[in-house]
Amino acid sequence: MSGVSLANRLVGRVISVGDHMLRRVHSMLSLIRMLVMLPYLERKSSIDIGAVHGFNAGARDKWVEDRANTVASGSRVLDVGAGTAPYRKFFNHCEYETQDFSQYEGYKGTEGQYSHIDYVSDITSIPVAEASFDVILCTEVLEHVPRPIEALQEMVRITKPGGRLFLTAPLGSGLHQEPYHFYGGYTDHWYRKFLTEFNCEIISIVPNHGFFAHLAQECARVSWTFERHKTQHGRHGKALMKLMGSILPRYFYELDRKVPINEFTVGFHVEARRKSMSS
Repeated sequence: MSGVSLANRLVGRVISVGDHMLRRVHSMLSLIRMLVMLPYLERKSSIDIGAVHGFNAGARDKWVEDRANTVASGSRVLDVGAGTAPYRKFFNHCEYETQDFSQYEGYKGTEGQYSHIDYVSDITSIPVAEASFDVILCTEVLEHVPRPIEALQEMVRITKPGGRLFLTAPLGSGLHQEPYHFYGGYTDHWYRKFLTEFNCEIISIVPNHGFFAHLAQECARVSWTFERHKTQHGRHGKALMKLMGSILPRYFYELDRKVPINEFTVGFHVEARRKSMSS
């Protein structure tokens, strides 16, 4: 081997070693920056982690309770797709009734029990007369309905003129209550278009938090699904669980309060009123 070839090999080896060392230095610096940043994130995140993990259902429950408090005593209320009827207690001052198709196996033991259902029927053909109810409640149901526009039209049909509809459905969610999960992505524009077509006045459409709360939820999902991927993280699993299950969700949820980006909300809470039949 000539002296030039040997020199070239040595230079190449030095460059290779140098690149490797540089990458290691960059990795160490990144780790140091992360370790310095973690206490900052924790200081900025004072909210209880339980409230963060449960914000989606918690905000919805609070909204339904608030709406129920505006309903006059003795009003006739139908909970459409009631399932386990978690909101029955909010309408104790009303004549509260339930509807469901009652075919989801998860509500026959593994995820709870169906409540007493007054009307077992398809949601697009509820066996009651037109204009029967003062209030229709339908929460997190429309994504499980093959024909949601027809379902909405049917709910309007059985609402009294001047009566109200309280509606929620996810804008984004993972698959759940399978095989009865057909859609996702119910936007505020969907509600406006079809409620208006069905002769309803929109009272309010309120986003259930924004992008950063949604991001907090999905960070937390890393910890919720940890058993499915724990073998992939080596000795860093415990640290990853803390980061994704607590530190980042609390930080992003706090940020959501200051910077609401509603295009990526988890869903909308909708109140509408049926107009008079002559209007």
